[in-house]
Amino acid sequence: VMRRNPFGMDICCRKGSRSPLQELYNPTQVSLSNAAILHQIRRDQVTDTCRANSVSSRKRRVLTPNDLKHLVVDEDHEMIYCYVPKVACTNWKRVMMVLTGRGKYSDPMEIPANEAHVSSNLKTLNQYSIPEINHRLKNYMKFLFVREPFERLVSAYRNKFTQKYNTSFHKRYGTKIVRRQRKNATQEALRKGDDVKFEEFVAYLIDPHTQREEPFNEHWQTVYSLCHPCHIHYDLIGKYETLEEDSNYILQLAGVGNYLKFPTYAKSTRTTDEMTTEFFQNISSEHQTQLYEVYKLDFLMFNYSVPSYLKLE
Repeated sequence: VMRRNPFGMDICCRKGSRSPLQELYNPTQVSLSNAAILHQIRRDQVTDTCRANSVSSRKRRVLTPNDLKHLVVDEDHEMIYCYVPKVACTNWKRVMMVLTGRGKYSDPMEIPANEAHVSSNLKTLNQYSIPEINHRLKNYMKFLFVREPFERLVSAYRNKFTQKYNTSFHKRYGTKIVRRQRKNATQEALRKGDDVKFEEFVAYLIDPHTQREEPFNEHWQTVYSLCHPCHIHYDLIGKYETLEEDSNYILQLAGVGNYLKFPTYAKSTRTTDEMTTEFFQNISSEHQTQLYEVYKLDFLMFNYSVPSYLKLE
């Protein structure tokens, strides 16, 4: 993934050099300026969507520390990353561990996936005092990665409900979904919750009762609700569809592009557009329409068009 550790302190602490934020808004390298224009367009799209849906004015609420638990802070490179499950977040957390580890890690792919999700391995913004939070939101480069909303949703469903090993999800959500959505469910299905159909999952998501009961799990929560892009000004919006270029651009801005490349690997199990189309074939147009309403802001904000396979009412 990268050359052996020329790392240590020279990569970690960039005092005296330009910050990623300076490099983004006043690029010194011509190669970085084209990408800067692309991200300006993406930022404008978010701003326009927030304004058009007057999300910020209707919800004049102040963010609480609890709203900031997805924002990972890298003090050494003055960056904040809002992680969104099912959008390469395991690999980005691995990279953040390399960046913040002061030479403890050099190859992201040597970090086991489960270790990347141990919360104590990364510092999140909600662990700071209010003045410290405000200072970092103002001065650090903030970025997130997004993905076509329904592809992300199908990816979450496949991972959490079709894999036998995810018993905690089957117990926590599967049993509830079966109980609420399946007529004549067997005792075993009610006990195990390990055979949830995609149609039942969708029915659960659009059920008003679900939304009143508790916030969505982070794996299917909207990006808008996880990262608060109408309240937090993100400098960079990376896309799953251009993951490698966007990720390596961020590492370049951080001044570590020579040492560290974003890990790439072809995953044959990856959820694709074709696969998503198939999953939606059995969903009624009424349910499709209701589900689109749930994720509509994510579609608009991050410039994803309405999927051609949808039969919206």
